[in-house]
Amino acid sequence: MQVLVTGATGWVGSAVVRELLHGGHQVTGLVRSSSGAAALAAIGAGSVIGTLDDLALLQHSAAQADAVIHTAFNHDFSRFAENCAQDQRAIAALGAALAGSDKALLVTSGVAMLAQGRPATEADIPADTPSYPRRSESAARTLAQQGIRAATVRLAPSVHGIGDQGFMRILINLARQTGVSAYLGDGQNCWPAVHREDAALLYRLALESGVQQPAYHAIDEAGIPFRQIATAIGQGLGLPVAERGPEHFGWFAGFAGMHMPTSSARTSALLGWTRAAPGLLADLANPAYFLP
Repeated sequence: MQVLVTGATGWVGSAVVRELLHGGHQVTGLVRSSSGAAALAAIGAGSVIGTLDDLALLQHSAAQADAVIHTAFNHDFSRFAENCAQDQRAIAALGAALAGSDKALLVTSGVAMLAQGRPATEADIPADTPSYPRRSESAARTLAQQGIRAATVRLAPSVHGIGDQGFMRILINLARQTGVSAYLGDGQNCWPAVHREDAALLYRLALESGVQQPAYHAIDEAGIPFRQIATAIGQGLGLPVAERGPEHFGWFAGFAGMHMPTSSARTSALLGWTRAAPGLLADLANPAYFLP
């Protein structure tokens, strides 16, 4: 297939591009700069230069493709609501370009607040709550109701690997700044995790399977107690590990306290997808994880 990938030089998107090329597909990536285009060209992928605000470009590029994978998202949390609205507009534009065809669109979301008191499953539907304005999945479901082959890949909060610039990097930087690797309460709230190479494989398998269900779970590990994550970071940095209150985490406190165990059993059974890469704690045991 000829696949359009947004966020093609990002942490997840770049792994998806490599996985698609390895699987024999052709890839065009949406990038924001000529340097991004050059990086894609170096591995054999094409590019279009633009942003998620270039809706006409998104529609034109999607119309030229056999399938679309949308991984781009602006993670500036100081503008989270605006970035969520931008994401919704981009998904609507990509979907409009695929209307009337059988071409697939995979969008990206997360697993936060899917279920209470039990592991979340692929059958759970995200709550529509003003406190969490990201609507990636609801945008995909709206397209599906219009007859477009749209679905969501739900990523774990930690999509890890050497070079990680996501939530683990935030926690590592906070530990360095404060001199302690911290957890909230008893630290038994659980975070699921996935290695980015395993996540990339899931996107390819979902695409090649014809996108047969509304949501897929990119989850290698169903739930790791946050205290264990803090301990691994403390060991990696040579810092003490201790309980701290929400003020220690600042804006990140809501994420640090989330309890979100998640199952990927249906996704694994449907796609034959299994974990192949190291787990999160094994990754954090590698000194390279703590390099700047």
